Amino acid sequence: MPQKDYWNSFFDSKKLIDRLFCNKIIDENITEFGSGYGTFTIPASSYTTKNFYALDIEEDLIKELQSEAINLNIKNIICKKIDFLENGTSLDDNSQGHVMVYNLLHLENPQKLLKEAFRILKDDGIISIIHWRSDIKTPRGPSLDIRPKPQDCERWLKEISFKEIKHMEFQDIAPYHYGIIAKK
Repeated sequence: MPQKDYWNSFFDSKKLIDRLFCNKIIDENITEFGSGYGTFTIPASSYTTKNFYALDIEEDLIKELQSEAINLNIKNIICKKIDFLENGTSLDDNSQGHVMVYNLLHLENPQKLLKEAFRILKDDGIISIIHWRSDIKTPRGPSLDIRPKPQDCERWLKEISFKEIKHMEFQDIAPYHYGIIAKK
């Protein structure tokens, strides 16, 4: 990952989260796969009255995020160091109201990650996806040839039985990214 300030310069994360969550606070748990620096974790944690699970494999990033949450007096963020690609999330089936999958689907097996998201989501729960665009050059991100296109994500979501798939535009707040939301 690039340096934190440089990374955060690619998005207006607060506005992006507001748009993806449709400005609606939910009374359900939220999980973020690959929480990293907490770029999206911090603003999204205010959208639930319950727990926000921030999952990442990098111990130093988890510790940094825990510290930031404490400093900001955010009490609902639960940081977990876990290899969710290899071992799953360890969260219960049908236990989450929203799952966030941001900048991760260039992985070798994105469907496995999406299936885990589907498993932990409650019926009518929401998955939100953000990824680097593949139709333009960007200052960071994975190689253009491994970035999934929006239609790839849509196809995977349909194969896993997600419904009500909606494409999101972010030109004004995250010009290098696209977004998708769908329901279980």
